[in-house]
Amino acid sequence: MPRPRVHDPDSVLDAVEHLVSRSGPHAVSIRAISSAIGVSNGALYHTFSSRNELMAHAWLRAGRRFLQLQTALVDDALHPQSGTQEAGVDAVVAAADAPIAFAERHPDSAALLLGVRRDELLADPLPETTADALRDLDGELIALMVRLADAMWSRRDAAAVDVITACIVDLPTALVLRRDRLGTPTARARLQAAVRAALTIPPPDHRRKGRP
Repeated sequence: MPRPRVHDPDSVLDAVEHLVSRSGPHAVSIRAISSAIGVSNGALYHTFSSRNELMAHAWLRAGRRFLQLQTALVDDALHPQSGTQEAGVDAVVAAADAPIAFAERHPDSAALLLGVRRDELLADPLPETTADALRDLDGELIALMVRLADAMWSRRDAAAVDVITACIVDLPTALVLRRDRLGTPTARARLQAAVRAALTIPPPDHRRKGRP
């Protein structure tokens, strides 16, 4: 007799996010989630082969949701003044601000995405398709960084993308995320000011020396 599947996987992922937001990632277990949504452990194991796969699917959904929002914010910033460096600066600032906007709009998704590192999920065995999907998110983020570098300096090289990485990954992590200041307006203003300041110094042009 076939084991039952979960008919609404999104309800499972919602429960994972809510539990992480309320009690932290270590509180998530198959038993806790099955109790929260009223399904059997067997149904969960039949849909998600392990706790790690369950966490990976929840993280993937949150990651895709974040990138959709970040991309939309960049689109909005670029559209009014497309082709100008001012629009490029506004777009990079919007991308850097995305974790704060994401936490405001999707607090449970943000708690999961910011509370669990992708590398932690890949440390344990996952189905190949799930592991590949986690890695593919990096490719989507890099593509957005390249787009921002192109908007800023009409460049797509590593040095230009490195400056964008500092602006939309390193600065938000250092000024807001690591210090748990997502809801602090002053921290948000300082982040935006820091990004604008960083962009006043263009990336070194190694291309003239024949370097990639």
